[in-house]
Amino acid sequence: MLREIRDLGFEYAELSHGIRISLVPGIFDAVQAGEIKISTLHNFCPLPMGVHWPAPNLFKFSSEDRRERESAWKHSLKTIETAARVGARLVVLHSGQVDIKDYNEKLEDMVTRGERDTTKYRKLVEEMETKRERKKERAVELALDMIRNLADAAATEGLLLGIENREAVEEIPFDHDLPMFLAQLPPNVRYWHDCGHAQIKENLGFIQHAMHLEGMAPRLGGFHIHDVIADAEGQHDHCPPGSGMIDFAGLRPLVKPEHIKVIELSPGVGTEDVRRGFAFIKSVWGEE
Repeated sequence: MLREIRDLGFEYAELSHGIRISLVPGIFDAVQAGEIKISTLHNFCPLPMGVHWPAPNLFKFSSEDRRERESAWKHSLKTIETAARVGARLVVLHSGQVDIKDYNEKLEDMVTRGERDTTKYRKLVEEMETKRERKKERAVELALDMIRNLADAAATEGLLLGIENREAVEEIPFDHDLPMFLAQLPPNVRYWHDCGHAQIKENLGFIQHAMHLEGMAPRLGGFHIHDVIADAEGQHDHCPPGSGMIDFAGLRPLVKPEHIKVIELSPGVGTEDVRRGFAFIKSVWGEE
């Protein structure tokens, strides 16, 4: 797996939330042998025993269930330990969610049908925002407590944490809350910008992509880079950069050499499309 990534032209790889525990010994061997370097891990990595599918929201930091939070803590610590073992710089985290149902799918369907500028859409957004604001306080409190403790554990290993912006409307922190959320966390906790998620939120009418990134620039740690294609079936992310609607050139002034950059593509993307996407983003953002 890592040799294939290296042979595509990548010096570094991210270990994501689909890494089964059975793969870990081989990963350690490959890193030690100098086959490839590891930039980042995405929680939870490795997956808990018995889980064989990508599961970044398997245990939620915001859960009211104490046992679920304990599992989130345990497996997040395992991710931090693994990150230190492979020499990574940062661990990407999901923060949790509030319990509101069906809004994301309804909003996506309306946008696909071209109804974003209708009164019906605006009313649905207002209803959703009212419900999630009413429910967010406890979820945010629990998430912040978890992340503060994880930040302490990460600091002992010299690691950064990255709070990822999310594409689903129920997931925290909400886009407008991100600056305040991060202000309550230690300096080794950064903002992690997922380009595809931000574009989806722009398409839903919640943010303006470049302005949102500019507002988060002081705490920016890095990027998940992928494109978004919208068609009659909806919005599709994790597409190769340059194949969709994201204005990567418009984001370029905010991209710095110190930021970690990870191309995050769908498993179904072909080898040549990976190469084209990699070449595209280097041509727009530069080689650093």
